[in-house]
Order: sequence, then C-alpha cells, then structure tokens
Amino acid sequence: MQYASDRRAEANGLAFERLAKSDPVLVDVRPAGKFVRGFEPNTILTSGPPMPWSNYTGGQREAIIGGVLFENLAKERNEAIAKLDSGEIKLGGCHDFGCVGSLAGIYTASMPVFVVENRTFGNIACCNIYEGSNPRRLNYGVYDEGVRDRLLVVRNEIVPVIAEALRKSQGIALKPIIKRALGMGDELHSRNTAAALLFLRELVPNFLALAVSGSDRIVNAVKAMVDDQYFFLRLSMAAAKATADAAHGIEGSSVVSAMAFNCQGFALRVSGLGDTWFEGPHASVEAKLFEGHSEDEITWMGGESIIAETVGLGGFAQASAPSLQTYQGGSYETMIARNKELYAITVGENPDYLIPALGFRGTPTGIDIFKVVESKVLPVLDVGIAGRGGGQIGAGVVRPPLACFEAAAEAYQRRYS
Repeated sequence: MQYASDRRAEANGLAFERLAKSDPVLVDVRPAGKFVRGFEPNTILTSGPPMPWSNYTGGQREAIIGGVLFENLAKERNEAIAKLDSGEIKLGGCHDFGCVGSLAGIYTASMPVFVVENRTFGNIACCNIYEGSNPRRLNYGVYDEGVRDRLLVVRNEIVPVIAEALRKSQGIALKPIIKRALGMGDELHSRNTAAALLFLRELVPNFLALAVSGSDRIVNAVKAMVDDQYFFLRLSMAAAKATADAAHGIEGSSVVSAMAFNCQGFALRVSGLGDTWFEGPHASVEAKLFEGHSEDEITWMGGESIIAETVGLGGFAQASAPSLQTYQGGSYETMIARNKELYAITVGENPDYLIPALGFRGTPTGIDIFKVVESKVLPVLDVGIAGRGGGQIGAGVVRPPLACFEAAAEAYQRRYS
C-alpha cells in the first residue's frame, strides 16, 4: 500500500510540474472548421461529456439548435431538429476536439477560435470568441436575430482585426498577463478586467500599424475587447486547457485534468484514468441574481470555463478579486476563507500564480481526487448563472458533487490496486 501511495505521489508531482511549467501562447485566430482536427462542416460541438442528442434539454438543446441555424445547416427550427434526430448533423464534446466551451459551449465550423500553443510541451488548445455583453447569448441558450447579428460582427469585423494584429507579432504569451492580472484584482474566471487591458496593451503597437488602412475597424475591435470583462475569459480558458491537457495521461496520477457541466449534471476527468468522465448530479450553487430574477429560474445548460479552476485560477484564486463580492455575492472574508481551504485538496502551490491577499502565496493547484474524498472539501467554482428562459441571470459560486470524486477514486483503486 505504501508503495502504491508513493507511486501516486510521484505521478501527482509530475502532473503538478506540468501544470506549473506550462507556457500558453496565443499564436493564431482561425475558423474552427479549418483548424480543429476532425471538425466536419456538419458538426456542432457543445460542453460537457458527450450525450445522445435526445438527452440534451433546456438551454443546451436550444443552443445546439441555434448553432445549426447559424451555420445554415438548416433553414428553420423543425428542419434543424429533424437533422439532429436523424444524425445528419453530428454532435461532439468540446474537450474531445481539443477545445473548451463556455456555458453551452457551441462551436460551429465557421466560428473563429483562439489557438493557444503550450510552448513547453507542444500541445494546442482552442476556445471560441466572446459574443459580447448582451445577456442573451448563444452560449446561454438563446438564438434570435440579435444573437445572429452579434455573432456575425464578431466573425466578420472584430476577429479579422485581432488576427491581423496578432500575426504581426510572434504570438502573445498569456502566462505573464495572467500573473500580472492576479495582482490587479482578477481571478481569471468571473473577473478578467485587468487581463483584458493587459492583452490590449500587447496588441496596441500592431493596431497602430493597421490604423493607416482605416481607424473605424480598429476602434470597434478595441471596444469589443474592453467593454466587458469576459472577453479575456476565452483566452484564459484556452490557456488553462493547454495547461491542463499537458498534465493529462500521466500513469498513476490522481490529479483532476478537466471538469465540466452539461444539462444533465457535473463530470470530471482524472489524469491517470484516461478519457473517462466520472459523472454525478448537478452542483450546489450560491448565486447573486440580476434584478428581476429569482432562484426558481436557475438552470444548467453546460459549461467548461471551470477549466480555469482545474489549473489554479478562478475560484482557486478568489482572494485575488475582492470586487467579485459585488458581482456574485458573499463577503471578501468568505472568499479568503474559501481560498485557504482549497490548499487541503491540491498537490501544491503554483509558483507563478500568486495571491497578494495571502502574502503572495501561490494559488492551490492540482486537485487530488483522494484529498477531496478524504477531507470532504469540495472545489470552489466561479460561474455565470443561466436562466430557464435563456440568457444570463446572475453569477455565483458552485461546489461539485462529492459523488464524482468518489466514483473516480473507486475507479483508480480498481485500476491501480
């Protein structure tokens, strides 16, 4: 037993080392269908463990239908449903394609994605682009003319400017931005305000070079990047995905390498247990809702932005973002206390992601399923809250079900005992 424990500790040490040494760099912005391997024109990607089409409900189902209509794979709703029913239109899980999805996480072939390379380990991860600040968004289960128009503006007007400026550089290293942003009030999940400005700073010289060909498009791109704190979240997610994937597939490791929601529940993957998702019921939630909304509206429609917490950001850096209390509720004292308890369930402290309020202690990084099971301390996840009628209705903190960690621990014991 001691030998097995020592082997697990060694494997977890390697997983932590990969999490800590990863170097995510934004290298390109490309249409998903032209870059993501295996992405066919009739494919829609969505968040969480893949399920049969008939299992998708509520906002996640509506978002998938919206993706079909946006991609012109069907002319109207009933035709979209019929093609999904028949399998003519295929569904895939974002993680299985090297991508990561926000809320419903819809990817279609023509949608642009950030391409992030882990320069240390050579793997690639992608995340699609933020739709804008309107609470009615495709990733929140809404598709109408306004959503379609905003998606087209992102694809046809905003992204080409960013891509052109990016290609004038040698890529933009995201880790230094994340490190600085943690010291400026961000936790890189529900708050990314400083990170967005730091990212813009990297692009400004190239924007100036492009301005000679027309300033209006530059102004629109800059507005899209700084008008809402969630723009950089998609870069944070891609960086976290590239980081977490580098720590996946380590024989004997009990470190969590991905967490995700779909409309049916919560799930996680473990580095040393292959691509199996260990599924459970929905997470518990503490939310602060926007004015005019009530708790009976809260619904689940997927989400993989909690990849941030998987690598020691988001809820695992909550103490870095005191202003979050006005957005998602609670007190700063509670946020600090939550953050401190997470050290009990992780392998180590991140040497680069530091929390000023905790004396520049590194964020707790590398969730160990056995430490969760033994301590009963559950990860803290910062999330946006979706409403039953579609759209974002608030923000809050969720805790995943212990059952997922227990199932993973049992599977680990069967495999390695």
